[in-house]
Amino acid sequence: MQTFAHVYRHLRRKNWRQYALLGGCAFFSVLLITAYACMMRSPTILTVLPEGGDSRKQVMMVFVLAVLGCGVFTTYASGLFFRQKSRQLGVFLALGATRRQLSRMLTRELTLLTLLSCGAGALLGGPLAWGIWQIFCTFVVDTAEMALRFTPQSYWFPGVFTLFVLLVLLGMGCRSVHRTNIIDIVQESHKSEPIRAVPRWYRPAGIVLIALGGVLGYGIPSVLIQGLHWYAPAVIEALFYLPALVGLYMVLLHTVVNGWGGKKGKYRDLIATSMMQFQGRQTVRNMLVMTVLLVGAYFASFFTPMLLTSSELSTGDRPIDYLYHYRSDQTMVTRQEVAQLAADHGVELTTWSQVSAATLGCDGIEEVETEGPFGTTYTEEYHGLLHGASFLSESAFRELTGIEVDLAPGTGANILDDQASTPWRSAGDVTHITNMVTGQEMDIQPVEAVRYTQLLGCFLLDDGDYAAITQGLTPEWREEFVAFQVADLEASYPFASDLFYAIVDHSGPEVEVVSAWDPVERMLQLQEKGAYFYDPETLEERGYDTIHYSDPDSSQFRTDWKYMPQFTILDQTEMVKTMAVFLMLFVFIALVCFAAFVVISFTRCMTIAMANAQVYEDLRHLGAPRTYLYRSVKGQVSRVFRTPILVGTVLVYAFYTLMMYGNGDPAGINALEGAGMLACLAVVGVVSVLLYLVYRLTLRKVCAVTIDRPRA
Repeated sequence: MQTFAHVYRHLRRKNWRQYALLGGCAFFSVLLITAYACMMRSPTILTVLPEGGDSRKQVMMVFVLAVLGCGVFTTYASGLFFRQKSRQLGVFLALGATRRQLSRMLTRELTLLTLLSCGAGALLGGPLAWGIWQIFCTFVVDTAEMALRFTPQSYWFPGVFTLFVLLVLLGMGCRSVHRTNIIDIVQESHKSEPIRAVPRWYRPAGIVLIALGGVLGYGIPSVLIQGLHWYAPAVIEALFYLPALVGLYMVLLHTVVNGWGGKKGKYRDLIATSMMQFQGRQTVRNMLVMTVLLVGAYFASFFTPMLLTSSELSTGDRPIDYLYHYRSDQTMVTRQEVAQLAADHGVELTTWSQVSAATLGCDGIEEVETEGPFGTTYTEEYHGLLHGASFLSESAFRELTGIEVDLAPGTGANILDDQASTPWRSAGDVTHITNMVTGQEMDIQPVEAVRYTQLLGCFLLDDGDYAAITQGLTPEWREEFVAFQVADLEASYPFASDLFYAIVDHSGPEVEVVSAWDPVERMLQLQEKGAYFYDPETLEERGYDTIHYSDPDSSQFRTDWKYMPQFTILDQTEMVKTMAVFLMLFVFIALVCFAAFVVISFTRCMTIAMANAQVYEDLRHLGAPRTYLYRSVKGQVSRVFRTPILVGTVLVYAFYTLMMYGNGDPAGINALEGAGMLACLAVVGVVSVLLYLVYRLTLRKVCAVTIDRPRA
């Protein structure tokens, strides 16, 4: 005689596909979360992502989206599992099994399933991240900085998610077993989730809400900062995106219930529409998650083409082939040494310009921040001496650039980039300057800014004013700018590389500082606080990474050394090498999100197919031709794929365009951003082709279990 346990094990073996689907969903979710967490928390990545920087915020934002997507996906798989499991539970209860007995068996098998599937995902997540990273290193770029290191803290994330999965499963299992009505338990697997009729105006209203949410979410934080001097918490800023989420749900709901064919296609797609409507709630939730994941995937994948395109065009348009500057108290390579190095490499120098500049104190407005329970507020205070900047005379600027600038005495001009896309890198308009050695002060009147990207952040003065205000400056407050051209730029890379290392070797420890280091700010903070935040020793004491002459090839050194030379051929050739960690990180994020999108869409289509298999079998027996059945199946699968892809792609591209438009000052999309957006459009084209191939494969698999399966 068979016992209850024997029968339970027999049914478990018979319904192994249900367990495999649930375990597979949990395994895949934990696998992605572990791989992402290992990458995100890797010291290799954290070294190049500044604390509180935009890049780190973007990485965390996409991670949150991925976790939410995996959570909804796993919850859906759990609900589907218990809908299929409910019939077995009801039969056991009808045969006399106690609820406590069922609860004990269910708890044991669910705990084992969760630990095995999630444990396997966590175990393989690290090797997956490492494997993808090594492929990138092998086929793209490999540097000493690219050595990937993991930290044990990364496994907190999959551990917490595993606990979430276990609690969801046990909670659903307890709810299924402890229902009072056995008939409800038995019939649970046959219940549908129909959606009531959805008005046609849902689609246009949803589109309007999506647009409104995007504009509000992007624009309101700037209004709060500029108007109220309030940096709102991220949670409050996220609330302004809620209309977009509501609108997205309305559009997806309309698609599932009504489709996109209008009234003309109502009866042609009647069966497909009805089937989608009867499983509408879960379908809409899955499509919502798919859309959000696709937005995150595209957002990450746009980073690489935008960066590479803008960098290639900006460096290619530089008017000066070689430009570097150094503090006058440094024993730098001389013109003769540079010429000899060029001769050793067979490089011909065609021009040479060397001019003096000065570091002067500037006035400005300080934002005094106050932390509060609802974010950070700030007040503005004017200071006659706030920071420092490099100043050039008009004749020195003409010598370097060949551009004639005529400034009236008592005036000064700020130098901005050619595209007006990085005003934040400028010190802004200056009206009062100070000689930091003699204490001499001078008022100047700002005039129209000069555009010259390679000298971004510097200021111009009238020759007479420059001579007067810089009198008495010591070498540590003076700088030298050197610019020259070569006959064959493309062939000069070895020379550029050796000259860069020579400049580093000739630079002293007093200039081994990051780009934010400001000698005027340092003097003021040492007087007031006794320490300066951007001094190397202070940065290291507070746990921040700084630059080191011993590692001049690192991304941090190349992007953050205050005196980093601007060698066009060097920057063009080593762009990928310099930004390799950034590029790999965002490529990895995109791959994770795209993979999650593909798995969720495939799983949803297959569950719809399995739920409707008997319906199609009945239609075949009634004589429905295959063309009609194929059109019905295709209608369901295409809705699951088409709407999230269409809405997600348009949404992220429109939002990215809005971001690019708002970055400039004045607002607008410049040539570099336009070229980057075209490159992103090419990425959309490639990804769309790949997703179409996934759609075709999914459609074939769905047909195999519905309209093409052997007749009974």
